[in-house]
Amino acid sequence: MSSLDTPVDRRGSDSFKWGKYAGRDILPLWVADMDFAAPPAVLAALHRRIEHGVFGYGGPWPSLTASVLAHLQDEYGWTIEPEWLVWLPGLVTGLNVACRAVDGAVLTATPIYPPFLSAPHFSGRKLNRVELARDDNRWHWDMAAMQQATTAATRLFLLCHPHNPVGRCWSRDELLALADYAERHDLVVCSDEIHCGLILDPDKRHIPFASLSPEIAQRSITLMAPSKTFNIPGLGCAFAVIPNPALRRQFERAMHGIVPHVNVLGLAACEAAFRDGGDWHRDLITYLRGNRDRVSASIGSLPGLRMAPVEATYLAWIDVRDLCLANPAAHFEAHGIGLSDGADFGAPGWLRLNFGCPRATLDEALARFERAVRAA
Repeated sequence: MSSLDTPVDRRGSDSFKWGKYAGRDILPLWVADMDFAAPPAVLAALHRRIEHGVFGYGGPWPSLTASVLAHLQDEYGWTIEPEWLVWLPGLVTGLNVACRAVDGAVLTATPIYPPFLSAPHFSGRKLNRVELARDDNRWHWDMAAMQQATTAATRLFLLCHPHNPVGRCWSRDELLALADYAERHDLVVCSDEIHCGLILDPDKRHIPFASLSPEIAQRSITLMAPSKTFNIPGLGCAFAVIPNPALRRQFERAMHGIVPHVNVLGLAACEAAFRDGGDWHRDLITYLRGNRDRVSASIGSLPGLRMAPVEATYLAWIDVRDLCLANPAAHFEAHGIGLSDGADFGAPGWLRLNFGCPRATLDEALARFERAVRAA
């Protein structure tokens, strides 16, 4: 039995995920946080930091920076310089700052994590959307459609890598095609790589977009965080990697006076996760792979549903359009399971299911899911 099988009761806590359905018999499998306790190394580091007793203004320190550089080198073979790092209180902040920092229209691909659709709007930028294509139950880029969605005013491309919600781990060839496209159209690429530590297929690995070439690094803003992989999103700690000094200055200028310093507990957790979280992370990937396979088998056995293979993330993207439901999310809530509504991702008729939970929770949720489908 894995330690991840042990349920942590989050009801009546500060959890958005569980609080949404407080007092109702609905299992929450919506927002992207997992129901697992953080790695022991992270908990120990937080205890040490709290025992210090003083919580003044703080910022990154040398061993923290070294842990980030070592992590990127060891995991992805990506060598970065310390001065390329810009610390952020969250990845969504980074998306919004990127939209403010790069002057021009924004391009992104749907279905997509909702802040990709709201950040350009909040920044007063025009957003052009291209639909991802799907052949043989596999999502991919439609370069002809991308060309149509790109205008003379387009300056920023928001890339989700790995992609939330479709679960693709983009291959080197796919990334090189996007890099070539960005160079030909003079686009800055802001690559959200928050799920990079959650590659489930053993034959795949994450390739940071900026690591493709020195030239592409100069037009890239990479957003990363330990929050999804190590389940610490509530500690508010992320970072941007921006090799181009002029672009980095623009990004930092757009932050001035608006973006707060990172929480000191978040910084302590980040160092511990990257330096000492390896064993826990390996167990997590094995566990999530098992959960993914359970979801895939369950969805595959139900009539009228489709779900592409999940290569990365702990999120399943499920096509329920054939059920002809007026409000799919509400229908499944009525049967005791809370899922993310595809409409928020630019794809009505789809649902996103978070399988980052103990197996007992998942099995009960899948039983409810099946009842909801039969009832439809």
